[in-house]
Amino acid sequence: MLKELRPALAMLLILSVITGLIYPFLVTGIAQALMPGKANGSLIAQDGRSVGSSLIGQPFSDPRHFWGRPSATSPYPYNASSSAGSNQGPLNPALAEAVAARIKALRDADPGNSAPVPADLVTASGSGLDPHISPAAAEYQVARVARARGMDPRLVRESVSATTAARQWGFLGEPTVNVLQLNLALDGAAKAR
Repeated sequence: MLKELRPALAMLLILSVITGLIYPFLVTGIAQALMPGKANGSLIAQDGRSVGSSLIGQPFSDPRHFWGRPSATSPYPYNASSSAGSNQGPLNPALAEAVAARIKALRDADPGNSAPVPADLVTASGSGLDPHISPAAAEYQVARVARARGMDPRLVRESVSATTAARQWGFLGEPTVNVLQLNLALDGAAKAR
């Protein structure tokens, strides 16, 4: 029995060192050398401090800011350690009630806006952490944000355009607007005025 146990333990030790130490250090070193920003969480810095990540949404409720997709994480919104969707299907009454409440909140925040509410402003993404909205969702909010900031809507639209990312490689996905980057750009423009 000892004859079989010794090679098994040796193999366990060798594979543990390879997969538990050598491989992670090698991959981490390559990532740090080739793309340190992404390897460190795609953090967005402002005034020398990190204010968020371009990969994880943040809650915004101030009318002066653009609002992102709803988050389905718990116990609080955009909880990166609890990434998950709501798992509520289209026939679930709880989903219908949540969407109706979100539409009402958007309508209450901008009563003069009679445009259809874009779906991404009332439905959570699969991860519950999506930091992006569609250009249509940004356009829906332009008048409210411009009015709350006392800005010309044209200038707000320029900020939306400047922070809109095109399709990946020109054909994958849809154009998106990173909500945190857009709000930071608007805050920076407000400070400059």
